[in-house]
Amino acid sequence: MYVRVNSVGTDGTRPFLLVPGIGVSSTYFEKLAPYLNEFGPVHAVDLPGFAGVPHPDHTLSIRDYADLVGQVIDELDLVDPIIIGHSMGSQVVSDLVSRRPEISTLVLIGPVVHPTERRVITQARRFLQASWHEPNTVKVLAISAYLFCGFRWFFRVLPKMLSFPIEDRLPRIRAHTLVIRGEFDAVAPREWVEQVGELLPSSKTWEITGAAHSVMYAHAETVARLCVEHARESEQAPVDDSRLHVAPETPATDEAAEHTPAEIVTAIGGRILETAGVLQDDDEKIAEGKTIAARAIDQPED
Repeated sequence: MYVRVNSVGTDGTRPFLLVPGIGVSSTYFEKLAPYLNEFGPVHAVDLPGFAGVPHPDHTLSIRDYADLVGQVIDELDLVDPIIIGHSMGSQVVSDLVSRRPEISTLVLIGPVVHPTERRVITQARRFLQASWHEPNTVKVLAISAYLFCGFRWFFRVLPKMLSFPIEDRLPRIRAHTLVIRGEFDAVAPREWVEQVGELLPSSKTWEITGAAHSVMYAHAETVARLCVEHARESEQAPVDDSRLHVAPETPATDEAAEHTPAEIVTAIGGRILETAGVLQDDDEKIAEGKTIAARAIDQPED
C-alpha cells in the first residue's frame, strides 16, 4: 500500500501539501498548484484506492488515510507544510493536524460532512445540486476518476466519510485555518461552513461567488490568492476572524483561459498518457501525462 505524490514548482522553505476528496485524484489540483509555488514546491497526493493507486486489501478509515499523509510528510522531510484538504480530504487533514500541533497552517476547502446530513441519499442530492454549477471540465474529471476508483471501493469508503465526526477534530486544531466554500456548494452549505469556522480556535472563512464544490479548479487563481495570503499571515500574527467573507465574482478559470488548438491537442494527449499509465500501473507514465496536460491547460502569467 502506498501514496502517489505528484510535485511541481521550485525548491523553497515551505511546501504546500494537497489532499483530494473521495474517489478523485490530484488532477483536481492541477490548476491550483502552479499558483501556489510562492514558498516552495507543491505536492499533491493520490490516496490508496483512488486515481489508479491499487486498492488495499481492507477498507481504510479516515484515520488510516490521515496516517498515510503523515507518513508522506515524514518521508519527504517536510517542515511545517501548508496543508490543503478538499471535501473528504478536509476530514483527512483535520484528523492529521489535530494530532500534529507543529503544523501551523491549514486550508479546508468544501469541508464535509454536516453532522445532520450523514445519510447517503442526502449527500447524493447535495452532490447533484452542486454538480449542476460545475464546469464541464470538472464533470469529465469526476466521471473518469470515479471509473478508475471503481464503484465497489467508492461505496466501501463512503460510509467512513459519512460517519467521520470532523466537528470533534476541529476544536483540537492549533493551526491557523482558512475555510473556503463555493457559493453553490450544496455539499458544504453556508451554515455548516460558518459552524466549521466557529469550531476552529483560529480561522478565517471565505465564500467564492459563482463557484461550486470544486472551487479550487474552476476558480484556481482566487483560491490560490487566499491560500498564499493566509500562509503569509500565519507566519506573522494570525487574526482569528471566523465571520464569512465573500469574494466578488470573477471569471472561472476555464472561462478566462483561451487555449490554442495545439494546446488542446497536447492536453488531450497528456490525459491519454495518464490513462494508459493508470491501466498499466505505471506511475512514471501517470506523472508524465499529468504534467503534460497541466502545462498545456494552464500556465500562470509571470
